[in-house]
Amino acid sequence: MAGTLQFDLVSPERRLASIAATEVQIPGAEGDMTAMEGHAPGITTLRPGVLRATSAAGVKSFVVSGGFAEITATSISVLAEQAVPLEEMTAAIMDQMVADATLAAAVNPDKDATDKVVADLLAMRAAAGQ
Repeated sequence: MAGTLQFDLVSPERRLASIAATEVQIPGAEGDMTAMEGHAPGITTLRPGVLRATSAAGVKSFVVSGGFAEITATSISVLAEQAVPLEEMTAAIMDQMVADATLAAAVNPDKDATDKVVADLLAMRAAAGQ
């Protein structure tokens, strides 16, 4: 059986998870990654996507809009800009996330980066079934 590591997910609004996970799939800015016990330490930025944590209780999925993940051999801490459990995600919440990103894109001088965020949100919508 695989070992476990402590997984914590927080957003500015609330703590969403604090569980012993066997693996955590992270939507990293440079590509998706899976972290397990014994993973090399690192910090990565998140892109909009679905984060999944597997534990003895099953798989918990969360929609994240961005943020950071700190990974060590024994823990993963995710600080999300915005995060919603997948089962709580609605079309209205997703529409608001896309609208916020689109508004930010209109005033950000780095058009390529903001266009990528909007595209990632739209891909996340499809992955989340919204």
